Amino acid sequence: MALWFERALTSDGWRDRVRMALAGGVIATMTDDVPAQPGDDRQGIAIPGLANVHSHAFQRGMAGLAEMSGDGSDSFWTWREIMYRFVDRLTPEGLRAIAALAYAEMLEGGFTRVGEFHYLHHDRDGTPYGDRAIMAHAIVEAAQETGIGLTLLPVLYSHAGFGAKPPTDGQRRFVNDLDAFARLFDATRAAAAGLPDAMVGIAPHSLRAVTAAQLDGLAAMAPDVPVHIHIAEQQGEVDACIAWSGARPIEWLYDHAAVDGRWCLVHATHASDAELGAMAGSGAVVGLCPITEANLGDGLFPVDRFMALGGRFGVGSDSNVRIDAAEELRLLEYGQRLRLQTRSVLAGGARRSTGAHIRQTAQDGGARALGGASPGLCVGAPADIVTLRADDPAMVARAGDALLDSWIFGGRPLIDGVWRAGVKQVSDGRHNARDRIDAGYKRVMTTMLG
Repeated sequence: MALWFERALTSDGWRDRVRMALAGGVIATMTDDVPAQPGDDRQGIAIPGLANVHSHAFQRGMAGLAEMSGDGSDSFWTWREIMYRFVDRLTPEGLRAIAALAYAEMLEGGFTRVGEFHYLHHDRDGTPYGDRAIMAHAIVEAAQETGIGLTLLPVLYSHAGFGAKPPTDGQRRFVNDLDAFARLFDATRAAAAGLPDAMVGIAPHSLRAVTAAQLDGLAAMAPDVPVHIHIAEQQGEVDACIAWSGARPIEWLYDHAAVDGRWCLVHATHASDAELGAMAGSGAVVGLCPITEANLGDGLFPVDRFMALGGRFGVGSDSNVRIDAAEELRLLEYGQRLRLQTRSVLAGGARRSTGAHIRQTAQDGGARALGGASPGLCVGAPADIVTLRADDPAMVARAGDALLDSWIFGGRPLIDGVWRAGVKQVSDGRHNARDRIDAGYKRVMTTMLG
């Protein structure tokens, strides 16, 4: 199979008239400045797919259901109570259908691999299922149906707050001790074993939800896999951590765990200068989720200062209230513009493309966070390819990095096709199985909410 592109963003930069032969899910050969050959699939503009570093797939079903104001001040914590009520209704079948819709939309939006931060483990009364990994199976089946790359991150969640506070009734479907989690982790690995190029990492939910001893136990359980953790997302979490330990969350983590390049610190919104330096120096990736962070009113991570220290980041869709890779990147930059009252904050230097720099940084950081290298489009790399509409008005008289700036900041739906591991999953901007996935989602949501 061969693809021919008018222009392609390769690992060596922009090239014109690029022909790629695909075999076994990777790019077997690639030449530029050549004509298309008979039988080639001719396309417009090719760019590498992005990694979505942080997703709670089931929350896609909540989009729009948490926007009614309460009796007092609303925050992440009031949103969480609505999420707990939604979780009470989910079955394995429901999770699979919701995740399938989320993953189809991720592919349509330019994400080709997802880090699924998976903490919904037990039956509705809190007892383990006979198959401890039945919910993980649902995630794997959704990934298989849609074709998205999967890094599955089973979550250890044991406590309701700092100091090992006992879990609440709303958390009953999440909770495991370390021994139970070890069995779940093994079962999750078995569940994912049949999915091509799937990876399984590990995720202490947050410093609120695990103890120092449990962090040590997780490190011993899985010493060579990606490690993801929520941290310092809300100011209330920072205040509670200081009250409990005398230290800020990121500060405490670096004092008690060997954080390195395997780690993804999700949100890290409220980080001090010292904490920014520690994260950058360790090689950890910060997982930023601008749409969700805006929706929940979390605050703004100082990306400019972190990047100046050599820090790495990826982007994720988190609550999946809206799924769009370009919009995550756009809001990432716009948030910094509003914070600093200036423009082109994350361009990385003078006379550089803002869109190109943040996209490349997110590509590199996202791939690292989900357990892989980031070669881009080159021979031997996974054929994870996104095509943009070359004939769209937004692309008129654009070339090179201006194409990326127009995609990210132009605000138009420009994605045409998506190949994942060499298989075309999205055509004309729509997932090939979208009708079936939509129908399954509608059945589930009608049963849950009707």
